[in-house]
Amino acid sequence: MSKSKKIALSAMAVLSAVALAAHPVSAKSTSGTVSFPSAYKNTSAASKSANNKSTLKVAEPNDSPFEGISDPVLASNAEDADVFAPGGLDTLFFNDKNYKIVNGGLANLKLDRKAKTATITIRKNAKWSNGMAVTAKDVEYAYEVIANPNTTSQQYSSDFATIEGMTAYHAGKAKTISGFTYPDGQNGKQVVIHFTKMSPSMKYAGNSFIWDSVEPYEYIKNVSIAKLASSSQVRKNPIFTGAYKLDKVVEGESTTWSPNKYYFGKKAKIKHIVISVVSSSNVDKAIQSKKYDFTSPNGVMHGTDYKELKNLKDYSVIGLPELGYDYFGFNVGHYDTKTQKNVMDKNSKMANRSLRQAMMYALNLDAVEKKFGYGVSWRANTLLPPVFSKYYNKSAKGYPLNIKKANELLDKAGYKKKGKWRVRPNGKPLTIYFGAMQGTSAQQAEYQDYLQQWHKIGLNVKLATGKEMEMNSFYDTLEKPKQSKIDVYAAAWSLSSEPTPTQIYGEDVPYNMGHFVSKENTKLMNEMNGSKAWTESYRVKVFKKWQAYMNKEAAYAPGSFSYTWAPVNHRVKGYNVSPSNNEFWSNLSLTSSKIK
Repeated sequence: MSKSKKIALSAMAVLSAVALAAHPVSAKSTSGTVSFPSAYKNTSAASKSANNKSTLKVAEPNDSPFEGISDPVLASNAEDADVFAPGGLDTLFFNDKNYKIVNGGLANLKLDRKAKTATITIRKNAKWSNGMAVTAKDVEYAYEVIANPNTTSQQYSSDFATIEGMTAYHAGKAKTISGFTYPDGQNGKQVVIHFTKMSPSMKYAGNSFIWDSVEPYEYIKNVSIAKLASSSQVRKNPIFTGAYKLDKVVEGESTTWSPNKYYFGKKAKIKHIVISVVSSSNVDKAIQSKKYDFTSPNGVMHGTDYKELKNLKDYSVIGLPELGYDYFGFNVGHYDTKTQKNVMDKNSKMANRSLRQAMMYALNLDAVEKKFGYGVSWRANTLLPPVFSKYYNKSAKGYPLNIKKANELLDKAGYKKKGKWRVRPNGKPLTIYFGAMQGTSAQQAEYQDYLQQWHKIGLNVKLATGKEMEMNSFYDTLEKPKQSKIDVYAAAWSLSSEPTPTQIYGEDVPYNMGHFVSKENTKLMNEMNGSKAWTESYRVKVFKKWQAYMNKEAAYAPGSFSYTWAPVNHRVKGYNVSPSNNEFWSNLSLTSSKIK
């Protein structure tokens, strides 16, 4: 399965993820209530007629139209990655069950720690779905798009600055990135990246130093990088390197696919695939009435869906621990477009750490998850999911309900009650705006519960804009360099298969939408990949220290952990979401012409 970069997600509770678990373990919650196999073993023979004549129908559960950005460098939400997944998301490398990069993919990787280089060698038969060769320039151009001063990509972080010449290019002082060399020219098959330092994370897919996909340079070179995301090459007629080619996009609604004859790997067996957006309120009925073969392997499926579908005849539930989490973010600053850095505002409404901690202690997340999670999700205790078992801080407490502590924190910090509501320490009224995305009725109930809990401690918290926000509008607001509409928000991350958090919580990253910055946070994240981190025990210690620090600061606070799962119809053969299954789409086939 794919292993994306960190990206933002649609509505909370149980989130969508582009990447799957870093370790192939069975899904057991803290209470041991659910367990999922990672593959559906269909013993029936594949039907040639079914593969050739019928259509594999996939539901993408989402309450908003997908944005339609097919390019993984430019996409900023998981839903786009879901609907364009059969194209392979132009992934460079294959990986093993622990996400360690292995040979055999579109390209191979060789690291030289002494020379401080990464050599990427593209397969001789690597082609785009229009027959164009994949070249060395295609590898390098992804970095140009990510780091260009005018880009709309949100994937840049200071980790890329370890590539020689990247800082000058990112600042607009150089037209090319000097750290890239081409042993057999830009149209050749080899790229050497020169680094100022090497990181132990480079061995793993989805790391924050070596980008994991290619850009079709010849196909898009005449489009300015600033306008690339809105171009027809990305929106209407994108090309891919994976098992399937795109036949049609119905804007925001569906994508249609057929086999890519130029694909280097295992040939696709199913001749027609359609992926359609289905609202969270309709997805259970759609599966129950057998309109779809399965929901997107990484799509948003909630505990309430699990309750409805777990015993459905002719479907099996397949899943893995979620490579992501939902969280609460507090707006504590702004993004300086000149320096391209996030800045903390000491006088911002949510700048007081005690206020943030109190708001988290006021929430009864254990009760919420017990009521709506059905064993599929549970309260998170830290900003790193337990699927990263080596680095996960299981002893972290997170924020269990503690109303007494919440009130004490507010009293001590000077948020005194004046009538029904507390006021700021300076005596001025305090109204806090909570940003929440449109979702299921269960999610609406969760949001109302949060508001009630905050009201209990005397905080006047209201829904931002007066109602739940449409997903694209929600993120558009948060991604503004400076905004005052949302003070605290509920959102979710899909993580890449290498857990370094610089791309979402770094000083210079657009994804740091709450704008939290501190010397300690930067120091700890840098130490995760510093020279000492080659010693695994040291790296583990730093990760655990970072989790404890972030919990204390509560600028971002953990919401819930969960499982990613899908109901799979029994006519589907070869469905396997194990991390080492690098050929997910081309391994699929059908055993009958109609959905069972």
